[in-house]
Amino acid sequence: MRVLLLLVLVVPFVVRSEPAPKPSADTVLATLLVKGRAPKTGYSREQFGPAWADVDRNGCDTRDDILNRDLADKQWRPGTHGCVVVAGRLVDPYTGRVLVFAKADAEAVQIDHVVSLSDAWQKGAAGWSFSRRRAFANDRLNLLAVDGPTNSQKGDGDTATWLPPRKLYRCRFVARQVAVKARWRLWVTQAEHDAMARVLSRCPDQSTPGSRGSAITRSG
Repeated sequence: MRVLLLLVLVVPFVVRSEPAPKPSADTVLATLLVKGRAPKTGYSREQFGPAWADVDRNGCDTRDDILNRDLADKQWRPGTHGCVVVAGRLVDPYTGRVLVFAKADAEAVQIDHVVSLSDAWQKGAAGWSFSRRRAFANDRLNLLAVDGPTNSQKGDGDTATWLPPRKLYRCRFVARQVAVKARWRLWVTQAEHDAMARVLSRCPDQSTPGSRGSAITRSG
């Protein structure tokens, strides 16, 4: 009698977990402390370190890191190993215009702190250590390459006083401000909170952005 042996190949079943969905911006907004604006006394750009530092020690300062991230069709200064951007093209998030960047006219494209350093100072950062403020000033989550004149109009305004002219970008802009304030435990004023809530009410599914390689420190 012939005995047939059935060999069963057992393949381990691997369950791959999906990344957790990013929380909605209005959900994160609800976690922010609402408080009055503190005095601007003692604020200066130098309180947040040099502009710009190479905080991740990749050989490029933060300005060039953001230009490399946000610009297309880039050209680099020879000998800088793809670091110093001398030309490129930017679709400006604040206006929607296509801008041509040339290092000879560098102010035409600026790097904006979405949550300005002055605003941060008045809403918690004045009590931080210097190293924490320096890390905040170089956090890629809080930085965007944008149209220079529009950035000058924004100044140190928060959502209650300034929104991007491009209405289609406003939900994403506010969501980024909310994400930055939550990450760094900065508070919002009541007027700012209400303005954020009004914008996000038009886009309830807007998620908060993330940022790879952001310079973060929780010390201080």
